[in-house]
Amino acid sequence: MRLRADIWVAAYLRRCGCEGAYAVLRRRGSAEAGAIFVKIDRLDGAAALFGPAPSGEAKEGQDRLFARLHRDPWIDPAEAELKLAREIHFDPDIWIVETEDRQGRCFLDLAA
Repeated sequence: MRLRADIWVAAYLRRCGCEGAYAVLRRRGSAEAGAIFVKIDRLDGAAALFGPAPSGEAKEGQDRLFARLHRDPWIDPAEAELKLAREIHFDPDIWIVETEDRQGRCFLDLAA
């Protein structure tokens, strides 16, 4: 059984805080099953955007698996915002979490 999106986001926000990163919920989606997108901002003009990994990538025991939504390791924050706007247009029930961390840590389970 998959953890509800609202519970996962609350735990992620807490984890970021415990690790010394600032994270905020920018958009609340469907509590039960909304897709979650995480923007990481290094505060130096570089950002990364993560979203749900393709189905079938998760291993046994992994609740949510994420993938980087762009080819380069870091992109301009404005480009990340454009990608988020397209996702909102496609699915208005998404969650958006923004994390500010100068080290660029994401604290996510990533697809290989």
